[in-house]
Amino acid sequence: MALDGLVISNVVYELKEKLLDGRISKISQPEKDELVLTIKNNRDNYKLFLSANASLPLVYLTEESKQNPMTAPGFCMLLRKHLNSARILDITQPGLERILKFKIEHLNEMGDLCVKYLILEVMGKHSNIIFIDEDNTIIDSIKHISHLVSSVREVLPGREYFLPPAGDKKDPLSLTYEEFGESVLKKPLPVGKAVYTSLTGFSPLMANEICHRASIDSEISTSALTEEEGLHLYKNLERLIGDIKEHNYSPNIVFEGTTPVEFSCFPLTCYSGLTKTETASISEVLESFYAVKNTVSRIRQKSVDLRKVVSNAIERNTKKYELQLKQLKDTEKRDKYKVYGELINTYGYNLEPGAKSLTALNYYTNEEITIPLDPTLTPGENAKVYFDKYNKLKRTFEALSNFIEETKMDLVHLDSIRTSLDIALAEEDLVELKEELMEYGYIRRRFTPLKNGAKNKKQKITSKPFHYISSDGYHIYIGKNNYQNDELTFKFATGGDWWFHAKKIPGSHVVVQAGGSELPDRTFEEAARLAAYYSKGRDADKVEIDYTEKKNVKKPGGGKPGFVVYYTNYSMLVSPDITGIVQIS
Repeated sequence: MALDGLVISNVVYELKEKLLDGRISKISQPEKDELVLTIKNNRDNYKLFLSANASLPLVYLTEESKQNPMTAPGFCMLLRKHLNSARILDITQPGLERILKFKIEHLNEMGDLCVKYLILEVMGKHSNIIFIDEDNTIIDSIKHISHLVSSVREVLPGREYFLPPAGDKKDPLSLTYEEFGESVLKKPLPVGKAVYTSLTGFSPLMANEICHRASIDSEISTSALTEEEGLHLYKNLERLIGDIKEHNYSPNIVFEGTTPVEFSCFPLTCYSGLTKTETASISEVLESFYAVKNTVSRIRQKSVDLRKVVSNAIERNTKKYELQLKQLKDTEKRDKYKVYGELINTYGYNLEPGAKSLTALNYYTNEEITIPLDPTLTPGENAKVYFDKYNKLKRTFEALSNFIEETKMDLVHLDSIRTSLDIALAEEDLVELKEELMEYGYIRRRFTPLKNGAKNKKQKITSKPFHYISSDGYHIYIGKNNYQNDELTFKFATGGDWWFHAKKIPGSHVVVQAGGSELPDRTFEEAARLAAYYSKGRDADKVEIDYTEKKNVKKPGGGKPGFVVYYTNYSMLVSPDITGIVQIS
């Protein structure tokens, strides 16, 4: 989700606590639409990150340092000229708009005190950072918006600054019940949509949250609400607005497993089944939430080519598998031809020349059958024709059975690589996957001619298995791909360690170091949950997990990476939820 006005109100409150009366000591512009202000206040240095990125506008306090360009952009130089050593007098938010307004005092070239305003508008593709003077005249902005881009509001040096039009939305901070009834309850829309399209600062998430708190389905029409339900909805909204006015914020992130799903500055009761992590700082929430989102997004982009290779190979092998099965079905009549040949040899001696069929007792089934004959051939020649057909189909059946098994194993192998791509969290995790695809011919290995006849070096492998520790203190390791699975199971683990894997679906090998002791039940359950999460079944409610001592796990001859067999095992059904299991690396 994007920042809504409620989260912005929490950001403003946090920034006021830490930055008011602070002085701007450094201004940088690491990207064309980003600013970082270093502010010194009460002997502490704070870095304020402001982004007007169209897809990800943000504002929060951070400790991260970003690399700056060799030459500062013009907007950055302008701010340095005016705001170097300037003091922050106030930070405000108009109503619940997604706008932050920094009131800044500085000395001009003549040594006189002047006031300027730095404004961040967090509005998706319309996001901007605007610098204005005390008379609301725009000095400059990080993005210039001419009348060719917007006929409603130009953002150019010399133009007058005014707030973006709010349309017919109401300010929730001063909303009465009568206004709520007119603007929300009488709107012919689903209740949730009526809330966020009628009130400033409300996102669909918070509109659904208000409905959930009022025990109202956000998808039903406003016309279906009774007067009591409408009043109850307003009272829940009123309580939330009261929390905003009293600054009763609870910054939190909602997780599904280890994946962040949503964030807010208020408890999200509509996600009762998921894990919530609360922090004291909304900046920490924003930074960590979007850091994970950016990581997942970046790896998805980096792995697009590999995913396409795997997807194409799966599609190709699936078609081949279906064709082979169809051809195999055609060989089912081979035994019939063998019986035909045998019966002709047994009963064909009394056939008349030119006979077109033979009716005889099938001594295998004790049923009488009629066998078609070629009248131009002798009984012996007819028998030979059927035996030839039988032998041909038999050879085809044997060859196809092997081919089908190979194709089936190729599909399972490719499916395991696809699951590993879903598990990958860093660029180095993709190196071994690419190497595996090259080794099995799905990607052509490119050799670049080197001087003095030197050979190309393989890309260095730096990816390591996931490492967790159970609640009872046992170390648990999870392979990220087939190569790591083999390494963990057959080189790292010892015979007395315990081995876990999702039953009959692709997934990681999970090894628990037992250290010669008997594992507690809780560690068994946690290792099984990890095996379920790092498998193709991670989105299922329950996953069946096989587990056994490592000494029972064997590598079949000629088996592909990550493929094992075991004949002695236990099983358990678990949820793929790894909340509470501590990850070390």
